[in-house]
Amino acid sequence: METRPRVLIDTCVLYPTVMREMVLGVAARGAFEPVWSARILEEWARAAIKLGPTGEAQARAEIALLRGNWPGAERAASPSLLAVAVASSADMILTLNAKDFPRQILAEEGLSRADPDSYLHGIWQATPELVAPVADAVLQEARRLSGEQWEMRALLKKARLPRLAKALA
Repeated sequence: METRPRVLIDTCVLYPTVMREMVLGVAARGAFEPVWSARILEEWARAAIKLGPTGEAQARAEIALLRGNWPGAERAASPSLLAVAVASSADMILTLNAKDFPRQILAEEGLSRADPDSYLHGIWQATPELVAPVADAVLQEARRLSGEQWEMRALLKKARLPRLAKALA
């Protein structure tokens, strides 16, 4: 049996809904094993406060669902993302925050770093049948929730996934 890469997902990837749904949708189809810590999830809940009075409550509800859907993904809180990645034997950190994770430091720990757009685009190039149905489902849900007729390219570009948007459009 082929082992799937273990990928630590940073808060900045979990917090925007469309990005999270794309990343975890692809993980659910077997592309990789997601990992996060209690601290990462707490950062997400606190960041959602800026959405208004219901932001944090909504985030906490989504976090509860996430924990239910991915019972093996959460690791003990650690002082740093890098410590969580090393302790969980992750292969990679998925983040938009390149400056806090210099490649040479990660390489010393046997880790790599990728941004969600490049990572998902690479998975799409290798196995489009894994990614396309996820994107279609995310698009339908965005249309349902917003009442707007989103187009795939616009939705994914807004979600900071421009390469994937172009590939799927």
